[in-house]
Amino acid sequence: MKHTLLLMALFLCVTAYGKEKFPDGTTIPEWFYKTDKIDIATLGKTYRITDYGVTTDSNTVQTASIQAVIDRAAEAGGGVIVIPQGTFLSGSLFFKSGTHLHLEEGATLKGSDDIRNFAIVDTRIEGQSLKYFAALVNADGVDGFTITGTGTINGNGQRYWESFWLRRKVIPKCTNMDEMRPRLIYISNCKDVQLQDAHFTNSPFWTTHLYRCENVKILGVHIFAPSKPVKAPSSDAIDIDVCTNVLVKNCFLSVNDDAVALKGGKGPFADEAPENGGNYNIIIEDCEYGFCHSALTCGSESIHDRNIVLRRCKISNATRLLWLKMRPDTPQKYEHILVEDIEGDAKSFLFVKPWTQFFDLKGRKDKPYSYSNNVTMRNIKLECDKFFDVKASEDYFLSDFTFENLDITAKKDANLKREIVDGFKIKNVTVNGEKLPNQKK
Repeated sequence: MKHTLLLMALFLCVTAYGKEKFPDGTTIPEWFYKTDKIDIATLGKTYRITDYGVTTDSNTVQTASIQAVIDRAAEAGGGVIVIPQGTFLSGSLFFKSGTHLHLEEGATLKGSDDIRNFAIVDTRIEGQSLKYFAALVNADGVDGFTITGTGTINGNGQRYWESFWLRRKVIPKCTNMDEMRPRLIYISNCKDVQLQDAHFTNSPFWTTHLYRCENVKILGVHIFAPSKPVKAPSSDAIDIDVCTNVLVKNCFLSVNDDAVALKGGKGPFADEAPENGGNYNIIIEDCEYGFCHSALTCGSESIHDRNIVLRRCKISNATRLLWLKMRPDTPQKYEHILVEDIEGDAKSFLFVKPWTQFFDLKGRKDKPYSYSNNVTMRNIKLECDKFFDVKASEDYFLSDFTFENLDITAKKDANLKREIVDGFKIKNVTVNGEKLPNQKK
């Protein structure tokens, strides 16, 4: 009897998996439903850093000592680097094949606020491959890499933020390339990555940057960087850059920039560069958002995003729910995007306008054209300032958008400019208590 029940449960589970589809109609793989937390006991020997010469002096930068523990574990075939309760100050650390990071409750791995403690490496920043400062935590080509535990990785970013805004007073167009500073976590060229339960806070720059990764799960992570009293500039919570199969689930995201941003390259010839590429099969679900510039953003350095899902999330104090950054100097295609089962508030429900910051055609005579199509936003109850914050432009083409089952309260601009989108489907949409006529343009 028990065997029969087990088989029935397995059948029902497989059947349920088969019912859900990505926006382009392909089946969501079973991998996305397996969200069990990792037990570090299954990852090999543990290396508690204080057992290997790292002191509990929270004022001493101990980059070399902590790196020596990572190297030792790697040489022995791998294991878990354990940060115990206390605060441990460090510069850039590089995890190697077979190694993992575990943060015990009450543990803090804290980044140095002196940029000299961070290595200059070949890396990826803002859709470009170049030399820049390494992150606090780096993992390149480390398949199976994990960050576990309920402790904290604290970027200690305030000094970097203040320096950025001070430079802006002298050079108003100062960029992240002018005022360089480290990211918190950079994971590149990795498969089967899982980040769970930890707190990622106060990053000097981007918080979690994934580049050329496949099969990444971010589960129950708390990501925060302040918008006041000092703004944390460009402190994106999660940057997904040329990745396939990424699940962000049960996380809290509140930063002074985009919460989840899809990247992949920029410039008039970005689609020809081998280091660039698209993002495919990305699901963000069951998350809670605090302040952010956007809950989900395509761009500004992105060339192709397909099968992107944001669902079952609560939004509070976001500037935008969905932001499509359309660069007139970059060929882009944002397609098969689904935003559903959302409630909360944002200044703009949908924001689509030309993104001309740092515009540069690099000698190209014609402008590359951009597209966004098959975007569905449904089952959403949102308070906002502007409902349809979308501008028509000769630089891009919008088609096949669907708004369905929307209950919108718009304080300033409730207008829906249907003519901007070719093939605009509207079904059961209520704005400020008035139901709009169903329509397919």
